[in-house]
Amino acid sequence: MIEKINDLIRRVEEFKPKAAAEIEEFRIRLLGKKGELNQILEEFKTVAPEMKRELGQQINRLKTLAQQRINDLKTAAAAEPAATEQAAEDLTRPGSNDKIGSRHPISLVRNQIVEIFSRMGYTVAEGPEIEDDWHVFSALNFPPEHPARDMQDTFFIEKNPDILLRTHTSSIQVRTMEHQKPPIRVVCPGRVFRNEAISYRAHCIFHQVEGLYVDENVSFADLKQSILYFAKEMFGEQTRIRMRPSYFPFTEPSAEVDVSCNLCGGKGCNVCKGTGWLEIMGCGMVDPNVLEANHIDSKKYTGFAFGMGVERIAMLKFGVRDLRLYFENDVRFLDQFNSVL
Repeated sequence: MIEKINDLIRRVEEFKPKAAAEIEEFRIRLLGKKGELNQILEEFKTVAPEMKRELGQQINRLKTLAQQRINDLKTAAAAEPAATEQAAEDLTRPGSNDKIGSRHPISLVRNQIVEIFSRMGYTVAEGPEIEDDWHVFSALNFPPEHPARDMQDTFFIEKNPDILLRTHTSSIQVRTMEHQKPPIRVVCPGRVFRNEAISYRAHCIFHQVEGLYVDENVSFADLKQSILYFAKEMFGEQTRIRMRPSYFPFTEPSAEVDVSCNLCGGKGCNVCKGTGWLEIMGCGMVDPNVLEANHIDSKKYTGFAFGMGVERIAMLKFGVRDLRLYFENDVRFLDQFNSVL
């Protein structure tokens, strides 16, 4: 046992840590609950009585020496980083050339759309991507034979044909009307899914921002003025809009909205196919059947709804010609948006 004690004393005196963490490891290994000193104390219980006096003095010397050595090393280690940091500081050293990332162009445009409508009093509403037939189709006045209900257009969950991936964020509008009484003024951003072939102008996954305004005496003039304000804020003060008659099951009357091409100033180019106009969204007055299906009195309240694809707006805003670039995570493409706020 005396040899063990002397060996530990020697190791304590010669211990020279290279890092502060080694000091704590050494303390635990030597003085911890299961450390070497405790093992010696256990053995000490079995030694002959005539040896206990000499061994006890040596054990006490080892313990005192170890604690003092560890405390001295910790004090020295605590003072060392400050001195090292001060010595390493060099005010003439060039700054780092780290690359700065940015938000994805889809996020940039989505946030800008939401911000523009928030100035008009709209709040953000969100809902699940996996939905049921009622919120995606039935509550929005889709007839049973509507093509959108076919598997060729919609991703249905095989084990339950009533459950599907939402094809538009209009389902969020339904959920809002279910739980909120008019006045309602919300925008509904989110990811949607449609069973389409992927190409430069279409994808099976894309993003939408839809809006809903329901209150007393809401008119088509309110809808047109809201969209005109949005178009000028998004594409510039010189932007003009036009509205063409269209059809949607959940709005009546319905319209498609075009903006003057910001690439050619409305003169005609290959992007706008020589027309000077680019389609950006669909809209219309909320069909009374939709209001009644969601327990809103259609004789007292009216409203309008609109919906746009975020990818389409981003294509027009940034001049992107291939929609697939948004999904490929090509750093060479994404780096172009570092300077965009």
